[in-house]
Amino acid sequence: MRPQCTATQLVDDDRVRVTRFEFAPGAETGWHRHSMDYVITAITDCHMLLEEPGGGTRQVMVPAGTAYRRTEGVEHNVINDGDQVMRFVEIELK
Repeated sequence: MRPQCTATQLVDDDRVRVTRFEFAPGAETGWHRHSMDYVITAITDCHMLLEEPGGGTRQVMVPAGTAYRRTEGVEHNVINDGDQVMRFVEIELK
């Protein structure tokens, strides 16, 4: 069993929810499905192992200071696959 990441809610209003995530090496979010479109901005280099429905996995590296967006419905478990603390900010669009 992996340790859980830490999620700190920074903003939650009628337009957005902003959450900062911090993962120790090997920590995970746990399986979840995104109910809103969202944007991720990496604070540190993020070496992610993504577990996906159907048993698939893939490794992704999101460099510090970069961002990406996804649409509602994404389902996965995000794991810090690196040897350093991983941090990013997630902005969900309501």
